[in-house]
Order: sequence, then C-alpha cells, then structure tokens
Amino acid sequence: MKKPTASTIRNVAHAAGVSVTTVSRHLNGRIKLPAETSERIRSAVAKLEYRPNALARRLSKGRSETIGLIVSDISYPLFAAIASAAEEEASRLGYSLVTFNSRNMAAKELAFLSRIDDAQVDGILLMTNHPDDGALVEKINACSNVVLVDEDVPGAIAPRLFADNRGGAGLATAHLVENGHTAIAFVGGPQALLSSKERFGAFEEVLNNAGVDVNPDFVFFGEYDEESGLLALQRFATLDNPPTAIFASGDMLALGILQGCRKLGILVPADLSLVSFDDIRNVDLLDPPLTTVHQSAAEFGRRAVGLLVDHVNGADMPDIERVAVELVVRQSVSAPRKTHWKSAGNALGTQQPPSRAGL
Repeated sequence: MKKPTASTIRNVAHAAGVSVTTVSRHLNGRIKLPAETSERIRSAVAKLEYRPNALARRLSKGRSETIGLIVSDISYPLFAAIASAAEEEASRLGYSLVTFNSRNMAAKELAFLSRIDDAQVDGILLMTNHPDDGALVEKINACSNVVLVDEDVPGAIAPRLFADNRGGAGLATAHLVENGHTAIAFVGGPQALLSSKERFGAFEEVLNNAGVDVNPDFVFFGEYDEESGLLALQRFATLDNPPTAIFASGDMLALGILQGCRKLGILVPADLSLVSFDDIRNVDLLDPPLTTVHQSAAEFGRRAVGLLVDHVNGADMPDIERVAVELVVRQSVSAPRKTHWKSAGNALGTQQPPSRAGL
C-alpha cells in the first residue's frame, strides 16, 4: 500500500489562495492578517493536516530552539531540582533543554560551552562550582547567550541569577544568636566562590553586630559535600572549647556534620545546634528535622530559563537578579547547654553512646 504524501506549505497556500510567504509568516507569527485570510489559512491547515517541518523552521530562523544547562554535579539534590524546573519552563516556552554534567571539571565546562559556537544550542545556563583560572571567563566572553546561575565567574560579561546569600546567611546566624549562642562555627564551601564569600560575610556581620568575636578556630572552608561537613565536625571536636552551634552554608555539609555527630555521640540540638542553607528535599525528615534557609529550586529553574530566552532574543538584560530566601525553623536548634558537649559526651573516645543525630 502506497504511503500517503504529506501536505506541504505550497498545498496550504494554494488551498487558502495566498502566497507561500504569507502562510509561512502567518504560522511563525511574523505577520498580522485580516481575520478572513487567517481563517482561510487555518481551515486549509486543518483540512490538509499540514504539519510544519520543525527542522526547516529552525534552520530558517538560524536557531536550534534548544538551550543547554551545565551543572557541576547532577546528583546534588538542589541542582537536580533546578534542572527539572528548567526543563519544564523551557518546554513551556517552546525550547528543548539539554543537561550537561561537568563533574565540576573546567575542561568539560569549556567543551560544553562550545556547543553555542557549533549552533547545537542557542544559549547555555552555567552552574559552575569551582574558582576560575581565567579560561572560563575568556570562553564566556568569546561566546554569546550565557547566563550564570547560582555561582559567579568574575569578569564574565553575562546576566547572573543568584540566591540572596547574604540575606539567608544573616537569618541563619541571627537565629543562633537569638537562641543564646556565642560560640558559633561557620562551615562553608570553597572559599573563593561567591556563595561562600557572601554567606561568610553575613555571618561575620551578624556576629559583629551582636558583639561576638569570630573565632578563627571555628571557621572551616571545604567543598559543598558531606565529607567536608564530617571533617569540619572532627576538627571542632579536637578543640578544648568547641562551638555550641554551627552554621553550615549548605545542606550537604550539614548532612556530613550530622554523620559526625552520630559517630562521636553528640546530640543535636541538646549538645550542638545546627542550622543550614538550601532546604533540599527530605531534610525535614531527618532526626532532628533540620532548620535551614530555603531557596526555591523551582524559582531558580524558571527564572534562569526566562533570562536566557530573553537574552537569546536580544532583550535588555539585568546585571544580577536574586532569588529570595527564607529561614525554615524546625528542630535542630536550641539554647546552649551549660557544659560543653565534649565534657557531657564522648567526642573523641572509642565508645560512643547512641545519638539522635543523623539520617
């Protein structure tokens, strides 16, 4: 049986009594026609079951109608949630979204950014998570249509979408101070990253305003992962007078701290209070439920895609936009106990009592 021949735009133009150019411009929304002419074209399209050739349409526009999202680690819960929201918003706006997992390697980020040069994507959302040695900013400035999300690349000529890092860190630190803590530690990600700088800056400011000195022994910078949180807690446990509270600037760091508390027999919040940043999925199910700064991954994804699409279409772009945050108070913070947890527990011994802290 012979396969039916697909209708063409020429068939539609003939049936509607207009030119091919008129049909093309009408279907692409680039011309306003009288209602009667528009109805003739609509009827011809429906009767002939005409389906525009998507590839041809893209080529005629000089667009791929695809955008990219580079993430440093797609397994990180916040990044995965942002990617999901970004894909949904891209689809709503008529774009496909391709996610590139760089594994936090600069070489991979540079290679993925080259997809713009090759016209495989119209633009890219970049979520880097490491300091730049100069190669990344050079590549971004040689490209077009890049939006920086969550972390900065200093010197890059690109729109930016960041969380309100200072506002959130200020809320978290103030919450600990309001609960009576003065021996407060800070555990952050890489020190050179924007998020670490802004969150630590707000931490310092709140303590200074409260008349509390920042103890350098209570400051730890590592990676935004569980291992760094565990290492920080172990280091604090070696101090004669350890902190009574910790502000972890990322939930994955907080998970590592909780693991360390379980190993060392430290009760949260009875022995050690903990507040964090991100509010990733299921931290409310921890024991105890984690008090943390909420930043909306859904809003991050939606707004990032909207910025990039506007950028691709030549709109005037803001230098920086911020995603609002809020402190979600749960049960991981209480007033400090009268004695340090080292004297009450068994922080460095081999026999650890049961702990309520952990997953």
